[in-house]
Amino acid sequence: MALVLIDDVLLRTQWKCSAPSNLVLITNRCGSISTEGSAGDAPGSLVSRGLHPPRLLSGGWSRRSGPCPCRHPAIRFPGSGHRTEKPLCFDQINPIVSRDGDLLIGTFFSLFSVEVNTGAELFESPPNQACKPYQWLHKNYQQRLALVFAIEEINRNPSLLPNISLGFHLYNTYHSDERTLESSLQWLSGLGQFIPNYRCKEQDKAMAVIGGVTSALSVQMGTVLDLYKFPQVSYGPFDSVLSDKVQFPSLYQMAPKDSSLHQGVVRLLVYFKWNWIGLIASDDIRGEEFLWEIRGEMVKNGVCVSFTEKIPVSERRHMESHEMFMPRILISSAKVIVIHGDTDSLMILRYSQVPVLPTGKVWIGTSHWDITMRPYQYQGDQFHGALTFSYLTNEIPGFKSFLKTVTPSKYPDDILLRGFWLSAFLCPDQPENPEQEICLPNASLETLPLCSFDMTMSGFSYVIYNSIYAVAWALHEMFLRQRSMGDEEHAVPHSWQLHSFLKNTQFNNSAGDQVFVDENRRSEAQYAIMNYVIFPNWSDVLLKVGQFVPEAPVGQDFTVCEDAIVWSISESKVPSGVCSDSCTPGFRKTPLEGKAACCFDCSPCPEGEISSQMNAEQCMKCPEDEYPNKWRDGCIPKVVSFLTMKEPLGMTLVSVAVSFASLTALVLWVFVKFQDTPIVKANNRPLSYSLLISLTCCFLCSLLFMGHPTTVTCLLQQTVFAVVFTVAVSSILAKTIIVVLAFRVTRPGDRIWKLIYPRVSNYVVLICSGIQVMFCAIWLGTYPPFPEADTHSEFGHIVLRCNEGSVFAFYCVLGYMGFLALASFTVAFLARNLPDSFNEAKFITFSMLVFCSVWASFLPTYQSTKGKAMVVVEVFSILASSAGLLGCIFVPKCYVILLKPDRNTQEEIKNKWDSRGKMSSKAQPYTSRSGNSRSEE
Repeated sequence: MALVLIDDVLLRTQWKCSAPSNLVLITNRCGSISTEGSAGDAPGSLVSRGLHPPRLLSGGWSRRSGPCPCRHPAIRFPGSGHRTEKPLCFDQINPIVSRDGDLLIGTFFSLFSVEVNTGAELFESPPNQACKPYQWLHKNYQQRLALVFAIEEINRNPSLLPNISLGFHLYNTYHSDERTLESSLQWLSGLGQFIPNYRCKEQDKAMAVIGGVTSALSVQMGTVLDLYKFPQVSYGPFDSVLSDKVQFPSLYQMAPKDSSLHQGVVRLLVYFKWNWIGLIASDDIRGEEFLWEIRGEMVKNGVCVSFTEKIPVSERRHMESHEMFMPRILISSAKVIVIHGDTDSLMILRYSQVPVLPTGKVWIGTSHWDITMRPYQYQGDQFHGALTFSYLTNEIPGFKSFLKTVTPSKYPDDILLRGFWLSAFLCPDQPENPEQEICLPNASLETLPLCSFDMTMSGFSYVIYNSIYAVAWALHEMFLRQRSMGDEEHAVPHSWQLHSFLKNTQFNNSAGDQVFVDENRRSEAQYAIMNYVIFPNWSDVLLKVGQFVPEAPVGQDFTVCEDAIVWSISESKVPSGVCSDSCTPGFRKTPLEGKAACCFDCSPCPEGEISSQMNAEQCMKCPEDEYPNKWRDGCIPKVVSFLTMKEPLGMTLVSVAVSFASLTALVLWVFVKFQDTPIVKANNRPLSYSLLISLTCCFLCSLLFMGHPTTVTCLLQQTVFAVVFTVAVSSILAKTIIVVLAFRVTRPGDRIWKLIYPRVSNYVVLICSGIQVMFCAIWLGTYPPFPEADTHSEFGHIVLRCNEGSVFAFYCVLGYMGFLALASFTVAFLARNLPDSFNEAKFITFSMLVFCSVWASFLPTYQSTKGKAMVVVEVFSILASSAGLLGCIFVPKCYVILLKPDRNTQEEIKNKWDSRGKMSSKAQPYTSRSGNSRSEE
């Protein structure tokens, strides 16, 4: 790299290891320049490499010894050790201030910044060619005092660098790449103006450089310093890019690692349930890394990004920010904004006042942005209630006491302190005479507001303090090595020799913290969560409300005292930082198309489902034994129910069943009592008894469907019902067949009649009932009925009932009974015209019509009902069909037997029959020799 100065403009051209012979340097400030190489030239310098210095067109080279030429006029103050000067503006000179010592350390701090003008103020004054407008960064002056404190403490320490004093040169960087590079060259050359490849003899005492408040400035410094293997200690935020020793072999970072900072910020967001966040970061490598890391962590924790703004790392003006990114911040719905960047780049936010910058926002700053720094005349109340992550460090003993003693009278020759004092305490313009008494000479820094000065050591000051000590300890070890090897005691070493000692340096500082220069051995940064509070009198303070210690055990790594936090003026409680209000229990989140996951609608849970948590993604079903409440936010145990005799419907069915069973038993008693009467004889007494007994069992078997279902009752319910009903229908079929045989097939005295009459009825009943018994046996042997808890039929109830097991077997049993009933109905219908005085074909026809109607309506009704209603339908069908058989077949006969006994005689029957006179010969009854009519017996 060739560096060429033409009228104070630094140009860069690429070159290889040897310099071109025609390299020309033109300057208009100095007419002669020394070409002597210093004894302390580093191996990486151009002279030590055998390169010829550039020639001067205005008269060639001149050799001169003694003090370095071309330096700004300087005044030495006896006893103070300071060398300073009084320029028109501070930005025209470098170094601003220095202190002599046996060994020198170059320091590059950002004490001034380019003034940020607003609106029409840009045109209120003509351009000042002699001096660029600048303004003090008062809070950064603590960094300079930390430097002085550390230097004085080391020089007083007899155990550290004995008989060797440290001095420093202080340069201002202006947060500008151009000025930083210019200052680096001035430091290397030791001249007021920078001359590439020239090094003043006085600079042989220079050992290291401490500087680089940002990664960009560290890179600019390192580009030049690394050419000479000059150690550079960066006190800016840790940057993994600068850890590449191939690119930056001479650079050492002293700041703790910030690789967990994004995790702490997201932990804070999750703690307060904020999920709609705006991100503001400086437009550099570190800003990009932070955005990448925090976005990934936010995705893991369900936090969404509302907007992202990148602030260029350059000199900013108010109108630019107002026109570019401020409107987007204003219109954003995000109330929580995370800011990451250095103080100078983000200073524009402090100049943006209400209504430009909205109130009611929650600002979360990181450790690199001093949220309290602002011009004194700006109120900055829009940041009231902000939270910021600051380095959690121990207090350096004596530092606060040192700050209390700092006054211009203590350092009367320090023009930099004088300028700071005039600006910080708002003194009126002072006369040109520097001996004039300064306003408020006995004031103290602790009386300044927080926006101007902080008595607590900042993170940057702490790192600067450790950096000075790291260089001192490395020098100490280097001198010990020289003495052990017999070298001259006071021989001044070369700066490049410091690397082997500096990279292995470790020590415990006065605060008790262990400090490592080797970044691989350094631990993660620890953070204090501070709350920025502005009081009604416009005084401000930072209050510690929590901390984040990444390497602490889980549960102890993150703590926040929520009650101690003071929120913004418009908020009395924790602000809501969400895109959509939370969905209450009973609702679920419905994503919005094209929107972030944090933006959603709330929809009620579907029927039968609940959500018991806030912001439920999906609703869920209740357990089988529970059901949703009316708000659908919880489950209620279902009521166990079954058809019991204690409920009104059950009592009614039981009463009906018992009543009909009693009535059937009464009819049976009547038939037994009047068994010798013609009507009883004519209706086949054995079959009538069998039918009455089976009907009684039919009425009583309905009671098996009542009460708590058990395995036994479930097995008996359908099988007993099927068998007794089959017996009843088989008896009716047998009665019908007997009537037909008696009046259509046989003749009186036929041998065949006497042979088959007593057996036909028994065969019909036994065969038909046996087939049904066989069906039931197969059913019970394959897939029998079993008790079941039905949780779906009735809402909010668990219905205990008997499951049929094999539905096919169940309908086969019913179908077989239906077949017998249909056969009985058909035969009875064909025999309906037989003499009704002697047969009951008409009554059987009506009874079978009722029976078939009941069970035909049973099937669709049974299929369409659920739960307890199924049992009720089946019981009702049993009772209705049984009552139909009882009423149609036996009630007319009982009426005649009990109420019309005069009609229950043989003579009355013959007279009634003779009076009709319409009976055919085939249909006439056969009489015995005694004259009685032929009965069915």
